[in-house]
Amino acid sequence: MDHRFPIIYDRFMSLLEKGRIENIRKDLIKYADGHVLEIGAGTGLNFPYYRQVSAVEAVDPDLAMINYAFKRGKKAVPAIKFHEGRAEDLPFKNKQFDSIVATLVFCTIADPKLAIKEIERVGKPGSKVLLFEHVKSEQRWKAAFQEKITPIWKRVCGGCHLNRDTVHLIQESSIVIDSLESFCDGLFIKIVGHIPT
Repeated sequence: MDHRFPIIYDRFMSLLEKGRIENIRKDLIKYADGHVLEIGAGTGLNFPYYRQVSAVEAVDPDLAMINYAFKRGKKAVPAIKFHEGRAEDLPFKNKQFDSIVATLVFCTIADPKLAIKEIERVGKPGSKVLLFEHVKSEQRWKAAFQEKITPIWKRVCGGCHLNRDTVHLIQESSIVIDSLESFCDGLFIKIVGHIPT
Protein backbone atom coordinates (compact mmCIF):
# COMPACT_ATOMS: atom_id res chain seq x y z
CA MET A 1 0.00 0.00 0.00
CA ASP A 2 1.20 3.53 -0.78
CA HIS A 3 2.83 5.16 2.27
CA ARG A 4 0.49 8.16 1.80
CA PHE A 5 -2.66 6.06 2.09
CA PRO A 6 -2.76 6.08 5.94
CA ILE A 7 -2.71 9.89 5.95
CA ILE A 8 -5.48 10.12 3.35
CA TYR A 9 -7.50 7.42 5.12
CA ASP A 10 -7.10 9.07 8.51
CA ARG A 11 -8.24 12.48 7.24
CA PHE A 12 -11.21 10.96 5.43
CA MET A 13 -12.24 8.93 8.48
CA SER A 14 -11.83 11.96 10.76
CA LEU A 15 -14.58 13.67 8.76
CA LEU A 16 -16.86 10.63 9.11
CA GLU A 17 -16.00 10.17 12.79
CA LYS A 18 -17.53 13.51 13.79
CA GLY A 19 -20.87 12.26 14.96
CA ARG A 20 -22.59 8.93 14.62
CA ILE A 21 -19.69 6.68 13.60
CA GLU A 22 -17.56 7.96 16.47
CA ASN A 23 -20.39 7.22 18.91
CA ILE A 24 -20.92 3.72 17.49
CA ARG A 25 -17.19 3.02 17.80
CA LYS A 26 -17.11 4.26 21.42
CA ASP A 27 -20.20 2.24 22.34
CA LEU A 28 -18.69 -0.93 20.88
CA ILE A 29 -15.27 -0.58 22.51
CA LYS A 30 -16.78 -0.13 25.99
CA TYR A 31 -17.58 -3.88 25.94
CA ALA A 32 -13.89 -4.80 25.59
CA ASP A 33 -12.11 -6.06 28.67
CA GLY A 34 -9.07 -8.06 29.71
CA HIS A 35 -6.44 -8.91 27.11
CA VAL A 36 -7.68 -7.39 23.81
CA LEU A 37 -6.78 -8.19 20.23
CA GLU A 38 -7.64 -5.57 17.63
CA ILE A 39 -7.60 -6.92 14.08
CA GLY A 40 -6.87 -4.45 11.30
CA ALA A 41 -6.08 -1.59 13.65
CA GLY A 42 -5.45 0.79 10.75
CA THR A 43 -4.51 4.27 11.94
CA GLY A 44 -5.54 3.55 15.54
CA LEU A 45 -8.92 5.28 15.70
CA ASN A 46 -10.12 2.88 18.42
CA PHE A 47 -7.12 3.37 20.69
CA PRO A 48 -8.45 6.30 22.80
CA TYR A 49 -11.58 4.32 23.75
CA TYR A 50 -9.94 1.36 25.49
CA ARG A 51 -10.57 1.98 29.18
CA GLN A 52 -11.32 -1.16 31.23
CA VAL A 53 -8.70 -3.39 29.62
CA SER A 54 -5.42 -4.87 30.81
CA ALA A 55 -3.58 -5.01 27.46
CA VAL A 56 -4.19 -4.30 23.77
CA GLU A 57 -2.39 -5.98 20.89
CA ALA A 58 -3.01 -4.53 17.45
CA VAL A 59 -2.39 -6.43 14.23
CA ASP A 60 -2.41 -5.00 10.72
CA PRO A 61 -0.99 -6.34 7.45
CA ASP A 62 0.25 -2.94 6.34
CA LEU A 63 3.47 -1.61 7.84
CA ALA A 64 2.64 1.94 6.71
CA MET A 65 -0.59 1.80 8.75
CA ILE A 66 1.26 0.45 11.79
CA ASN A 67 3.89 3.18 11.59
CA TYR A 68 1.19 5.83 11.29
CA ALA A 69 -0.77 4.42 14.25
CA PHE A 70 2.30 4.17 16.45
CA LYS A 71 1.94 7.69 17.91
CA ARG A 72 -1.67 7.04 18.90
CA GLY A 73 -0.62 3.74 20.38
CA LYS A 74 2.05 5.31 22.59
CA LYS A 75 -0.45 7.79 24.03
CA ALA A 76 -3.09 5.13 24.73
CA VAL A 77 -3.61 3.63 28.18
CA PRO A 78 -2.58 0.87 28.23
CA ALA A 79 0.05 1.33 25.52
CA ILE A 80 -0.66 -0.65 22.36
CA LYS A 81 1.61 -3.49 21.26
CA PHE A 82 1.82 -3.74 17.46
CA HIS A 83 2.18 -6.78 15.21
CA GLU A 84 2.45 -6.95 11.44
CA GLY A 85 0.24 -9.77 10.23
CA ARG A 86 -2.84 -10.90 8.35
CA ALA A 87 -6.23 -11.67 9.87
CA GLU A 88 -6.15 -15.04 8.10
CA ASP A 89 -2.91 -16.04 9.85
CA LEU A 90 -2.80 -14.32 13.24
CA PRO A 91 0.61 -14.46 14.98
CA PHE A 92 -0.81 -15.58 18.34
CA LYS A 93 -1.29 -18.74 20.38
CA ASN A 94 -4.61 -20.52 20.76
CA LYS A 95 -7.13 -19.20 23.32
CA GLN A 96 -5.10 -16.11 24.19
CA PHE A 97 -7.57 -13.19 24.18
CA ASP A 98 -10.51 -12.06 26.33
CA SER A 99 -11.87 -9.64 23.70
CA ILE A 100 -11.41 -9.43 19.93
CA VAL A 101 -12.24 -6.20 18.11
CA ALA A 102 -12.54 -5.46 14.39
CA THR A 103 -13.93 -2.19 13.05
CA LEU A 104 -14.36 -1.48 9.34
CA VAL A 105 -11.93 -4.29 8.59
CA PHE A 106 -13.77 -7.30 7.16
CA CYS A 107 -14.42 -5.44 3.91
CA THR A 108 -10.69 -5.62 3.08
CA ILE A 109 -9.81 -9.13 4.27
CA ALA A 110 -9.04 -11.40 1.31
CA ASP A 111 -10.42 -14.56 2.97
CA PRO A 112 -12.94 -13.51 5.64
CA LYS A 113 -14.00 -17.10 6.44
CA LEU A 114 -10.42 -17.98 7.33
CA ALA A 115 -10.15 -14.78 9.41
CA ILE A 116 -13.23 -15.81 11.40
CA LYS A 117 -11.67 -19.23 12.02
CA GLU A 118 -8.60 -17.43 13.35
CA ILE A 119 -10.79 -15.35 15.69
CA GLU A 120 -12.34 -18.58 16.96
CA ARG A 121 -8.84 -20.02 17.46
CA VAL A 122 -7.20 -17.16 19.39
CA GLY A 123 -10.22 -16.21 21.52
CA LYS A 124 -10.67 -17.84 24.91
CA PRO A 125 -13.94 -19.71 25.52
CA GLY A 126 -16.48 -17.03 26.37
CA SER A 127 -14.34 -14.21 24.95
CA LYS A 128 -16.13 -11.22 23.44
CA VAL A 129 -16.22 -10.62 19.70
CA LEU A 130 -16.90 -6.96 18.87
CA LEU A 131 -17.45 -5.91 15.26
CA PHE A 132 -18.43 -2.70 13.49
CA GLU A 133 -18.58 -3.11 9.71
CA HIS A 134 -20.16 -1.77 6.57
CA VAL A 135 -22.02 -4.52 4.74
CA LYS A 136 -23.97 -5.44 1.65
CA SER A 137 -27.42 -3.86 1.71
CA GLU A 138 -30.54 -5.99 2.01
CA GLN A 139 -32.28 -3.61 -0.39
CA ARG A 140 -32.00 -5.04 -3.88
CA TRP A 141 -31.20 -1.80 -5.74
CA LYS A 142 -28.53 -0.78 -3.23
CA ALA A 143 -26.98 -4.24 -3.28
CA ALA A 144 -26.90 -4.16 -7.09
CA PHE A 145 -25.17 -0.77 -6.99
CA GLN A 146 -22.63 -2.08 -4.47
CA GLU A 147 -21.92 -5.08 -6.70
CA LYS A 148 -21.46 -2.83 -9.73
CA ILE A 149 -18.99 -0.38 -8.20
CA THR A 150 -17.04 -2.79 -5.94
CA PRO A 151 -14.39 -3.69 -8.60
CA ILE A 152 -13.47 -0.01 -9.03
CA TRP A 153 -13.91 0.80 -5.33
CA LYS A 154 -11.48 -1.99 -4.37
CA ARG A 155 -8.73 -0.50 -6.52
CA VAL A 156 -9.23 3.02 -5.15
CA CYS A 157 -9.84 2.16 -1.49
CA GLY A 158 -7.21 -0.37 -0.49
CA GLY A 159 -9.13 -3.54 -1.38
CA CYS A 160 -12.43 -2.56 0.29
CA HIS A 161 -15.42 -4.70 -0.78
CA LEU A 162 -18.67 -2.74 -0.56
CA ASN A 163 -20.62 -5.96 -1.17
CA ARG A 164 -19.30 -8.06 1.74
CA ASP A 165 -22.04 -9.94 3.64
CA THR A 166 -20.25 -10.06 6.99
CA VAL A 167 -23.36 -10.83 9.05
CA HIS A 168 -23.96 -14.04 7.08
CA LEU A 169 -20.32 -15.05 7.52
CA ILE A 170 -20.56 -14.63 11.30
CA GLN A 171 -23.87 -16.51 11.40
CA GLU A 172 -22.19 -19.45 9.63
CA SER A 173 -19.43 -19.58 12.26
CA SER A 174 -19.49 -20.78 15.87
CA ILE A 175 -19.49 -17.18 17.15
CA VAL A 176 -22.68 -16.42 19.08
CA ILE A 177 -24.29 -13.07 18.20
CA ASP A 178 -25.62 -11.52 21.42
CA SER A 179 -26.78 -8.30 19.79
CA LEU A 180 -26.92 -6.99 16.24
CA GLU A 181 -27.70 -3.37 15.40
CA SER A 182 -27.85 -1.76 11.97
CA PHE A 183 -27.25 1.87 11.07
CA CYS A 184 -27.54 4.15 8.06
CA ASP A 185 -30.39 2.17 6.54
CA GLY A 186 -28.61 -1.14 6.99
CA LEU A 187 -25.27 -0.18 5.43
CA PHE A 188 -23.41 -0.49 8.75
CA ILE A 189 -23.79 -3.10 11.48
CA LYS A 190 -22.54 -3.48 15.03
CA ILE A 191 -22.20 -6.98 16.48
CA VAL A 192 -21.56 -7.83 20.12
CA GLY A 193 -20.97 -11.55 20.36
CA HIS A 194 -18.89 -14.21 22.06
CA ILE A 195 -17.03 -17.44 21.46
CA PRO A 196 -18.91 -20.36 23.03
CA THR A 197 -17.60 -21.85 26.28
